[in-house]
Amino acid sequence: MDKYLGRLQEKLTAACAGMNTEELSHHSPGKWSAANILEHLYLTYTGTIKGFERCLEAGKPLARKPTLRDRVAVAYVLWLNHLPEGRKAPANTTPRGIEPEKVMQEIDQKIQAMGDLIDQCEAKFGDGIKLLDHPILGPLTASEWRKFHFLHGRHHARQIARLNAECHAHKKLEPTPAA
Repeated sequence: MDKYLGRLQEKLTAACAGMNTEELSHHSPGKWSAANILEHLYLTYTGTIKGFERCLEAGKPLARKPTLRDRVAVAYVLWLNHLPEGRKAPANTTPRGIEPEKVMQEIDQKIQAMGDLIDQCEAKFGDGIKLLDHPILGPLTASEWRKFHFLHGRHHARQIARLNAECHAHKKLEPTPAA
């Protein structure tokens, strides 16, 4: 597996370590829970899988020609390693209530499948070729897709780790039941 996608799996596993279903569902009012964040990531991986499957079925890259705006967005996110805060998730990646257990059970498989398809398209169409359009960044190469998913996942893994720490800090503050 690619180094970025392998590190992505490690970061998500570490962020969720020790969380049960109740803790995965904990959230502040108006904010996503860890389960919601994981479902959002899961949906981004399944969307990327579908896109790369379409590339293979078409027998060609499906990316349009990059615009200046695309180039600036890619530079900002992938070269400076920075994801802007507060951006609303595209509708197809907004959590819709998939069971947290299903997401937790399948997310590593989705990352692996996504990586395999990216690898296949890169092998078939070439290294450095814009393969598929990202909904916000525009056309990306295979390596840019991998790095995007790492940066995006790392961003959300940090949020999950904070929620995990909040849950465990709260547990430590709860009074011990009297015997």
